[in-house]
Amino acid sequence: MKADFAAAAATYDEAAVLARETGRRLAERLDVVKIAPRRVADFGCATGDGVRELQRRYPEAMPIAVDFARPMLMEVKSRAPLWQRLRGKSPRLVNADMRTLPLTPGSIDLAWSNLVLHWLDDPLPAFGELHRVLAVDGLLTFAMLGPDTLKELRASGATALRRFADMHDIGDMLVAAGFADPVMDMDMITLSYATPRRFLADQRQLGVRDGLLGRAPWRDWRRVFANWQRGADGRLPATFEIVFGHAWKAEPKVAADGRAVIRFSK
Repeated sequence: MKADFAAAAATYDEAAVLARETGRRLAERLDVVKIAPRRVADFGCATGDGVRELQRRYPEAMPIAVDFARPMLMEVKSRAPLWQRLRGKSPRLVNADMRTLPLTPGSIDLAWSNLVLHWLDDPLPAFGELHRVLAVDGLLTFAMLGPDTLKELRASGATALRRFADMHDIGDMLVAAGFADPVMDMDMITLSYATPRRFLADQRQLGVRDGLLGRAPWRDWRRVFANWQRGADGRLPATFEIVFGHAWKAEPKVAADGRAVIRFSK
């Protein structure tokens, strides 16, 4: 999918309605979190809505934008205002895969990831890397697609659609990666389309069409689209299950050499 994401950099924003909405809801969840981060990072930043939100909320923090598609990072760079560039306040750009981050352990205080982790066949290694680069008491906040995504197409006979982990499995992955007390919740967001072609165009512009829909023959998709039931408004509903999560990096209980860590306080 890397090539698809890279090719979509110029068209991504036009179709990124869902990502903007989940980003807004992800940001709202930070309203109740008391944190004063020194470094904030948007992992899988696309064109940079997330890192710009973090800059607005935490103007004193160093902003970092991470993406494996270099053209997306160039979009982030081009949108940084001149005053940010002159004052050294524009996002630092990191071209990297979330599963192998070239970041120092404990260097990030707040990690944000919006609609990215579900594209990994196994998100656990990425959660492990995010835990590694977070400082103790650092926060991970993210949104992922859940298993009821595009349930209308599944009900219409689509068998090649990508399968997504459910909320409980994601929580288990966070614990396995070392995070403490993950908090998970879920929303349903329904978009609607005039035609299947418009739906397909959006997914292509986002760079996720093949990753989301798979590679079933077109004759199979014609049958699925013929069975896709229109809503009362005459449009085609497309529901996306959004799994939101946040988790903290706690003080380690075991040292790197395997010894137990015991702390005494007065």
